[in-house]
Amino acid sequence: MPTPPEPLRELRVDGGMSVNDALMQFQADLLGTPVVRPEIVETTALGAAFAAGLAVGFWGGCDELAALWREERRFEPAMGADAREQLRGEWRRAVERSFDLA
Repeated sequence: MPTPPEPLRELRVDGGMSVNDALMQFQADLLGTPVVRPEIVETTALGAAFAAGLAVGFWGGCDELAALWREERRFEPAMGADAREQLRGEWRRAVERSFDLA
């Protein structure tokens, strides 16, 4: 029998939508898991810069880069389990209904 996966301890977010506090709180509530936003949310550009720096030897390695990551804000779940399950059920029903639209 396969080992069950570890529960999600936190969800780290990035990109433009991650600056929307209401959306990040809603994600934390629906997941029942903290959502963590970094100080630098535009990680595509940051990743390209890190890759270039690694290629030319500016950075010593990935551990050095990982140490640069900083949390800007943490969104803790505030929704009760019953409300969370009700919203998830409504979402599932909406997705199922959308299958017949095409």
